[in-house]
Amino acid sequence: MEFTKMFVQNMAVLVTFAYIANLIYKYAIYRTPGIVKYIGSVLLLIAGGWFATLFGFQMAEKVILDMRIVPLLIAIFVYTRPPIIFIVGMGIGLTRFSFGWSEAALAGFINLTILGAAGALLNVWLRRVDWSFARRAVFVIVVMNLLSTVNVMIFGVLPKAYYLWNILPYTLPTSILLCGLFAFILRDFQKDQQRAIALEKANSLLQQQTEELGKNKVVLEERARQLLLASQYKSEFLANMSHELRTPLNSVINLAQFISESAEDTPSEEMARYGQLICHSGEDLLKIINDILDLSKVEAGKLEIVHEDISLMEIPGWVGPYFELTARHKQLDFDIRMEQELPDTFQSDPQRLQQILRNLLANAFKFTETGCVELHVYKAQEPQLKGEWVVFAVRDTGIGIAAEQHFMIFEAFQQADSTISKKYGGTGLGLSISRDLARLLGGFIRMESSEGKGSTFSLFLPLS
Repeated sequence: MEFTKMFVQNMAVLVTFAYIANLIYKYAIYRTPGIVKYIGSVLLLIAGGWFATLFGFQMAEKVILDMRIVPLLIAIFVYTRPPIIFIVGMGIGLTRFSFGWSEAALAGFINLTILGAAGALLNVWLRRVDWSFARRAVFVIVVMNLLSTVNVMIFGVLPKAYYLWNILPYTLPTSILLCGLFAFILRDFQKDQQRAIALEKANSLLQQQTEELGKNKVVLEERARQLLLASQYKSEFLANMSHELRTPLNSVINLAQFISESAEDTPSEEMARYGQLICHSGEDLLKIINDILDLSKVEAGKLEIVHEDISLMEIPGWVGPYFELTARHKQLDFDIRMEQELPDTFQSDPQRLQQILRNLLANAFKFTETGCVELHVYKAQEPQLKGEWVVFAVRDTGIGIAAEQHFMIFEAFQQADSTISKKYGGTGLGLSISRDLARLLGGFIRMESSEGKGSTFSLFLPLS
């Protein structure tokens, strides 16, 4: 009966150590890197075996009876790597030598080493059988305790008859019962930990979802703001468009009415001038309508591109006469520079290329009061661009564009600010159409500009 009390007291010591070890693992080891956490848990189990021996029951011939088998049983159920279980068993056996070298200490080391090897084999076998936890726990506990009993009888220093009849009848059933009790305490504790981990993961997932909702809210607010701005820009566009359409249309109507009312009294020279004014107003009206139609065709994907050979030497003839009169009227220098290394021809759509160049030059002259406007045509081969490109750079010394307005200047219906359209006129479609046409031609438009220092719009088109 004395041995039964001793084993119960030793198990109480192990339960106390298990609680302390859990605190150490939770607050000192759990937040460390994975390998440190793994090694720390193994060392805690070995320390548990030493702790059981420290408070074990000492008999003659330096024999210590205790429950040091319990940490090894925990390792069998916790770890998935059999070598770790063997290390735990051998480590607990080695701690026996910390209480002095003796035949009993050697027997204890041999016993725990054999139990470690047996536990590793049991761990492999248990992962291959589909048993409940209770069935596996009872099987392992009985087998390990029986094997420990056999080892003590073979390697132990106590007389075999005395151990068999005076100690074993008390220690073996008590050890099996206490190990089973501890196994189910451990199982319940693991379930609590699993619930805590699941709750922590659920909280983490909820926090991530909350952050994502916050980000989505910001995105939705930004889109709502963009829709509001788009609505505002379209309203401004409609106001500008009504003004742009009304001006040439009023000229046509007024002049036609004047001619119809006073045709007989008006000299022929003046009639010819009125006819030219009507023609110019009609052309302006047609240009606005064409811009709107081109934009709608590009957005609908119905604008056709025709590739054919274009002679670069014809470029000055396309735009020179068209803008020389404007340059003289505004007293601006207008220069067209063609580099020598340019090829004779390249493939593109001449109508759309001419449309882009006229849009860019028209803007340059519109926003330049003093200085010059230049069209520079050259060949480029930049590291970030594949192949060779022909570049049409339109440079002016006009009002320029502020850096914060660069992102919106190519958007349809928009100009740098609302005062631009009031002062200079226009629909705000020229750059948007030019950008889209450049993409259809396989190129792009690059802008360099700063407020008050002029602008450079460069059209890049592939040579091949």
